[in-house]
Amino acid sequence: MRNFAVVSMALLATLTFRPVAFAQQGAAGQANDAKPARPGLEVPLVTPGPGWKACPHCENEAYKTEDRKKANVDKRPFDAHDISGIWSGNPHDLEVNGMPLDMKGLPPLTPYGKKLFDANQSDSTQWNSKDPVNICDPMGWPRWITYNFGFQFVVLPDRVLQFIEWGHTWRDIWTDGRKMPANPPIPRYLGYAVGRWEGDTFVVESNGYDDRSWVAPTPVQRTGAEKPGGYPHTDEMRVEERYKRLNYGLLQVTLTVIDPKIYMAPWTTTGTVTLIPNSELGEHFCVPSDSINFNNQNTIPTVAKP
Repeated sequence: MRNFAVVSMALLATLTFRPVAFAQQGAAGQANDAKPARPGLEVPLVTPGPGWKACPHCENEAYKTEDRKKANVDKRPFDAHDISGIWSGNPHDLEVNGMPLDMKGLPPLTPYGKKLFDANQSDSTQWNSKDPVNICDPMGWPRWITYNFGFQFVVLPDRVLQFIEWGHTWRDIWTDGRKMPANPPIPRYLGYAVGRWEGDTFVVESNGYDDRSWVAPTPVQRTGAEKPGGYPHTDEMRVEERYKRLNYGLLQVTLTVIDPKIYMAPWTTTGTVTLIPNSELGEHFCVPSDSINFNNQNTIPTVAKP
């Protein structure tokens, strides 16, 4: 048991604490020939024992590729109205975290939005010190899907459950005919979500978001004077998601952030995530004591002192 715990800590050190800015800024955009060599099938999988499966980010690219090949994900028959499964990575990089927001499509900020954006700027040029995630606040939506170790759709008669590995949480997407609340009584980090089918596209609309979360962080700058920060939202933000299964192994995702108080136009991102067969979601909590210890030992000492 102790040996497994040690290996798990090593995996978490490699996976969990990769800089958020790196994942958000799109390692997925690299060309295949630009990526360094990665470990292959010679690296043993770590699981709790026989019958248990590895989590999506406990597998390297070689194992994911092998599992997708065995499942025949490109040619296997599929039901376009069945989006169940564990989704992570993208067709160009199976190991990338989540689906980064399209920064090229970022709309201009309103004056109020610029004020909040400036308030989110870090005290340091080398560390995103004001990021709520640093103190284990929930990532909120849509950041939870743009930076994640994988998510799973489970389709029920009256709702679709979206389980999220990071934070080991879920959201209810209600499909029983209810409408979005006109005046949500209590803000939520995951909002109030309702879903419906438009042809072969599953459309999710949501509102009622707690405004303490960020939509996305800005990149950490290791050199220069620009300070990292985060893109804000108000409690009036609405989010629309459109999920379309292109084949058995590919899911197209279109995500639109609508918050006129902050952004002068809707902010839309479109990407494709991949099915990871033969895996199951792991448990990735943000543990305050671990986070504080990691920052004290690794992050803060590397920040240049004024």
